[in-house]
Amino acid sequence: MPVVDNAIYVDGRRQAEPASLEVTYEMLRRQQGMGWIGLYRPDASEMRSVAAEFQIHDLAVEDTVSAHQRPKLERYGDVLFTVLRPARYVEAEERVEFGELHVFTGKDFIVTVRHAESPNLRRVRQRLESDPDLLRLGPEAVLYAILDEVVDEYQPVVAGLENDIDEIEDQVFTGDPAVSRRIYELSREVVEFQRATTPLLKIVADLASGFEKYHVDEEMQRYLRDVQDHTIRIAERVDGFRVLLQNILTVNATLVGQRQNEETQRLTETSLRQNEEVKKISSWAAILFAPTLVGTIYGMNFEHMPELDWRLGYPMALALMLLMGAVLYAVFKRRGWL
Repeated sequence: MPVVDNAIYVDGRRQAEPASLEVTYEMLRRQQGMGWIGLYRPDASEMRSVAAEFQIHDLAVEDTVSAHQRPKLERYGDVLFTVLRPARYVEAEERVEFGELHVFTGKDFIVTVRHAESPNLRRVRQRLESDPDLLRLGPEAVLYAILDEVVDEYQPVVAGLENDIDEIEDQVFTGDPAVSRRIYELSREVVEFQRATTPLLKIVADLASGFEKYHVDEEMQRYLRDVQDHTIRIAERVDGFRVLLQNILTVNATLVGQRQNEETQRLTETSLRQNEEVKKISSWAAILFAPTLVGTIYGMNFEHMPELDWRLGYPMALALMLLMGAVLYAVFKRRGWL
């Protein structure tokens, strides 16, 4: 069985590290403290062993084995089932990696099932073991400490997303063509992060609503309210990120449209200039073609041509060339081609 850690706590202190879960079960049956079992990606048979001992509902076992659950808080008899979506920011890849954590809390036990590397439950154990007064409060203290760790691990994610958004704003105004794809990818991460954080507000609120019913210690109430405050601030910032990205996407679309319009205008102006040049070239070609036509006729050298014996034939040919050129020049000039 993929047991990460297995310990018995008595009066807020770690008293035993049973060699197997069966020993842990036996010690808890003799009411020897609180058991904390940490599992990592157990299969169905492994989870059923734990479920049979602690009377965990089959539906909760099924959710834990299949994973891919939304954050939620459910109660099955005396067992509280909590699903959390921890997250961590991968700096090297500039992306958010999401995990999944299932927590079963009973009267004298807590079972944690991780489906990813985060959150760092070892750090939670060390924190609680260094504070026996807090750990003495029982499984509720462990659950609240886990919630606090998950929320604390959200802080670097928020900072990473904020930095990415700042970079995207710079890209938008520098005209980077890759920015649209990055905005889309970051928007997806923000939406996914929002799906992890928003349900946490209800989870903490539901826990708070059970203070009186389940006689939660006053110290635990203060601890949970602190977690609730941090969760609200993070949820508000994530909501702000989503709105900001939508605004950035709108601005980027506007800027892209402006750049396309400017490019179209430049192409149109270039095309107009080219048309004017073509007109000039065509006009001069026509003007030069007129004398060429006359000269070509007179250069045929046929034996019987009336102009050959005409004294004014040559001057007449030159005059005709000039006249045709002048007429064409006047026509093209009047039409604005020259």
